[in-house]
Amino acid sequence: MIKKTNAPVSILFLFLLFFSLPSFAQHNKRHKNEKKVELRPWEIDTLIKPIPINRQIFTDRVSAEIKKADMRDGAFDNRIDIEDTSASKMLTYVFLTKAPLIETHIENLEKADHQQKIKYHRALQNLLTRLNHRSVTNGDLGYFKKSIDNFEHLIIAIEEDSVKSFVKGNSNIYTLDNSELLDDYPKEKASIFEVVGKENPEMMIKRLPEFAKESYADPIVAAAARVVPGTILTYATSTSYLSAVVRRNQDPLVQTIARIASESRTPLRALPFLDDIYNKRKTIAEIDKITSNEKLYYKALVQLKIQNNPIGINAIDNELNYRGLQFVRVVNALHESTNAVRFNSLLDFNAEELYFMMIGSQDEIYTSSFTWMFDRMMQQMGAEKGDAFLERIHKSNFRTFIRMCAGYNKLSPFLQSMPEDSKSSLMKDFVANLEKGPADELEDAVDVADAFGSLTNPELISFLKKEVKGNYERVYNAKNSESTKGVIIYGLLSTIFNNAENSDKLSGNLSVIPPITFVPNSSLRDGKDEIIVQAFFYGDDDGKMSFNSFKSNFQGSQWKSTTNSNWITYSSTGKNKLVVYANYPLEEPKDETAQKALADYLEKNEISPTIVIHRGHSYHLDGSLQNLTPDVKVVMLGSCGGYHNLAKVLDKAPDANIISSKQVGSASVNEPIINEMFTQLLKGNDLNWIDAWADLNAYFNKRGAREKDLFSDYIPPNKNLGAIFIKAYRKLNQETEF
Repeated sequence: MIKKTNAPVSILFLFLLFFSLPSFAQHNKRHKNEKKVELRPWEIDTLIKPIPINRQIFTDRVSAEIKKADMRDGAFDNRIDIEDTSASKMLTYVFLTKAPLIETHIENLEKADHQQKIKYHRALQNLLTRLNHRSVTNGDLGYFKKSIDNFEHLIIAIEEDSVKSFVKGNSNIYTLDNSELLDDYPKEKASIFEVVGKENPEMMIKRLPEFAKESYADPIVAAAARVVPGTILTYATSTSYLSAVVRRNQDPLVQTIARIASESRTPLRALPFLDDIYNKRKTIAEIDKITSNEKLYYKALVQLKIQNNPIGINAIDNELNYRGLQFVRVVNALHESTNAVRFNSLLDFNAEELYFMMIGSQDEIYTSSFTWMFDRMMQQMGAEKGDAFLERIHKSNFRTFIRMCAGYNKLSPFLQSMPEDSKSSLMKDFVANLEKGPADELEDAVDVADAFGSLTNPELISFLKKEVKGNYERVYNAKNSESTKGVIIYGLLSTIFNNAENSDKLSGNLSVIPPITFVPNSSLRDGKDEIIVQAFFYGDDDGKMSFNSFKSNFQGSQWKSTTNSNWITYSSTGKNKLVVYANYPLEEPKDETAQKALADYLEKNEISPTIVIHRGHSYHLDGSLQNLTPDVKVVMLGSCGGYHNLAKVLDKAPDANIISSKQVGSASVNEPIINEMFTQLLKGNDLNWIDAWADLNAYFNKRGAREKDLFSDYIPPNKNLGAIFIKAYRKLNQETEF
C-alpha cells in the first residue's frame, strides 16, 4: 500500500515503482538448471562450427544490415548513439546485440538443414531491413525489441515442433510481421492473419494487397467494414484488383458498402449513413437528398452521432468534425463584423449541434467564436442541466469540451448549470480511467493536463489533485495489464499538477526530459556553428500577408538576404550566425513546389534546421510537419497546438519545445515572438522562455487591448502542459518497454 501523503509523486519514485510492477508482456525465460550439462543451440552464443562458404553470402547480407544500423549515428563503433538515450539503448540492443546472437543461434541449430538455415537468414535479413527503414519515433521503439524477440522465439517454436501452441499464444502484430517463417505452416499462418485481422482490422485492411488473393482476406475485409468502412469504400471504388476483392465478399455489410459505391451520387457523404442503409431505415436515394444540403447534412450527422455507436462511427466522427469546421471558418473569417452579421449562419443550430461544432473546430476556432457559440449553446439548452445535456449526447468528447471551456474561461458557468453532486461526479469522471486503451493513446490524458493549466479556481484545483492521487493509488494497487500505463499517467499528472506554477521546479522533477524553461544555444548550432531556421508559408491570402509581415524581422544592417524563384535566405552579419530560410507564398499549388525545392536543397547540402516556424492555418500544418527531423528543437505553430498537432510534432521531433496558440495565429503577435527569439540568439544566449515571456508581456502591456488578448492565447513551451506530458510519458514508457 502506498503511504498517503500530499507530497507530489516524484519521477525517481516512478522509476522505482516500475521495477516493482510485474511484467505484463509474455517472455520466454531461460531456466538454468545447475545439474544440466547440455545447452540448447539457442543458448550457445558462439559458433559451434564455422559457417560453410555456400551460406556465407546469406549471413553476409544479415551483417550488412547490422552494419547499416551501426552507421545510423555516422560511426561504425558497435553502438548506436543518438540524442534520445532511450532510443540509443533500444537500437543498440536490437541491432548490435540481439541480431548477431540470432545469426549465431541459427547456425548452431542441429535439426535445421542447409536450406532451412538459409530461409532463417533471409527472414532475419528482411526483418532487419524493415527495422532499418522504420522511423525511430517514440511510438515505434517498443516494436523494435518485441519484433526481434518474437522472431527468435518463433524459430525456437519451429525447431521444437511447437508452432501451433506458439501461434495460439502469440497471435499478434509481431508474429504477423515475421510470418514468412510460417510459409511451411499455412494453417497457422492463416490463423495469424485472421486473428490479427479481426482484432485490428483498421491496421490490417491497409495491408490488404499483401494477402488479397488468400481466402482469409474475406473475413478480414468483413471485420474492417464494421470499423473502417471508408477504407472498404475506397477499395470498392478503385480501378485496381482490390475492387474485385471487396465486391466478391458475401458479407451483407460489405455488399451494402459496394452498393453505396455504385449507386450514390456522393458515396463519401453517404457513407456515414451506412447503418441506416444497412438496416433499411433509409434508401441511398433518400440519403443523397439529405447530403445535397449542407445544413441538413450536418444536422443529420449530429443525430447519427447521438444514436451512439452506429456502424462506422469513425466515418461519422470524421465527417462531423470536417463539416462543423466549415461553419466555424465562416464566422472566424467575419471576426471584424458585428455579431449579428458574423454569427447569423449559426442561429439555426441547436445546443448539441453547436457542441459538436466547437469540438470539431478545436484546432482553429477563435476565442470570440467559441465564447459566442458556448453562450448560444447554453441559451439553447434552456432549463436543461449541463450534466443531463452531456448524458444525452453520451458524454461524447466531454474531456475535450472541458479542456476547451477551461482554456476559454467558460468552465465555471458550465459547472454552475448543474447540481453540486453532479459537478463533482463530472470532474471525477474527467480524470478517471485514463489508463484505458493502448499505451500510445493519450488524448484524454493530454486534455486533462492542458485543462489544468488553465484553471484558476483553488477549490477545483485542489479537488483534481486529490482525484489524481486517488487514481494513482487505484491503478498501482490493481496490478493488472493497464497498471503500467496508469501509473505513468497519474504519476506525471501529479508531478505536473503540483509544480505547474513553478516551471523551474517542474523541470527539475521531470529530469527524464530536457529542460522545459530554456533551450541551450549550443544544441541549436550545427557543425558550421550556425543556427538554421526554416519558415513555411502558404499561397492563400493569409499566407501572403504573413510572409510580408515576417520580412519585417530582417531590417537593418545585421541581416543580408539572397533570393531565388522559390525561397529567400536571410543571414545574420554578426559573430553569432543565424540563417533563416523561408519559401515564397506562391499561388497554390506552387507554394508546395517551393517548399519541396527548399527541402531538397537543404537535404542535398546537409543543412538541418533546428528551429521551424509554421505560418498558416492548421489545415496546412501537415505540409510543414512533413519536414521535421529529430534535429528540430523549437517549433512555432501559427495555429492551435491541440493534442493531434502536438503528437505529430513530437513524433518527428521528440525533444521539440512547442510554442502554440489556442486560436489561429496573428501576425501582430507572431512577429514580436520571432523577434524576441532572434534577439536572444543573435546575442549568443540560450532561448530562455521565462525571460522571453517577461519581455513579451511588457511589450504587449503597452499595446492595445486586442493585441494583448491575442497574445494571452499563446502558450510558451514551459507552460505547454500537453506537450510536456506527452514527452515525459513517452520517455518513461520507453524505460518500461526496455
